Amino acid sequence: MIGVPMSTLRLALLRRATAGLAALCAVSLVMAACASTVPTGTPSSQLPTSAVTSASATQPPLPTPPATPSPTPSFTNPPDAALEALIPSSAAGAKVVKPASSEYGMTPGDVAPAYGDIGSRFRSLVIAYIEPRKLSLYAMRLEGDRVMTAQLRPYLASAGQYVGIHGLHPEAWALKTIGDHIAWVRPEDNATATATMIYTWAADEYVFLMIGTDDRINRAMLAALPGEAPPKPSPSPSPKPSSSPGASGSARASGFLFLTPEVVIGRNPDAPV
Repeated sequence: MIGVPMSTLRLALLRRATAGLAALCAVSLVMAACASTVPTGTPSSQLPTSAVTSASATQPPLPTPPATPSPTPSFTNPPDAALEALIPSSAAGAKVVKPASSEYGMTPGDVAPAYGDIGSRFRSLVIAYIEPRKLSLYAMRLEGDRVMTAQLRPYLASAGQYVGIHGLHPEAWALKTIGDHIAWVRPEDNATATATMIYTWAADEYVFLMIGTDDRINRAMLAALPGEAPPKPSPSPSPKPSSSPGASGSARASGFLFLTPEVVIGRNPDAPV
């Protein structure tokens, strides 16, 4: 039997090796394809970085809540019949003049700087006065939350300046109870005319600024307008009963009560002589 030539045997082995390599490559390609296919429901932490970035880039941004605009001063002054009706037609027998808003060129925005952030919420203004140069009143209606009289403290100096008072004493104002109202009050000093008093207070949705030179008229106007009631005083604690005899009882029992000759010698003054 004639053996197979050496060259033919090597060729057969090479063919077998090539076929095996081709099969191995085919299996590798199939496995790679399966690995690149992500099954449905795969957590995002197992996704490639590029896939996560792409997915997040397609999500719409969350809406930004709109900012609440700050109140701005109002430079229009529509008639406010309800506010005007709060002002009496007379005070302590003196006639109160209440001109219509169309008769003066002032608006709530003109008074607003005197009261800072609170003044920015003024929406109507009514002016009243008593002649001759007895009293001037500015009544403003607020928009939004109500304020307390104590909250007007930061604006006292500018409120005084608005009515022409540039006081020499920065601490001239005091929170006082007048009748059944509380109000910030600034009395006369070297910078004001004799008997001049300035008042400012808040009540409900209103703020008032008043300057007058007659105490009787001032108090009558203040009492006629809405006001904030003064705080009720705290009740005094009830005295606790003593479980031991009082000092006087002990002194009497021991014969010492007052500095009298009998007490000095230690004899009970109630004992028969």
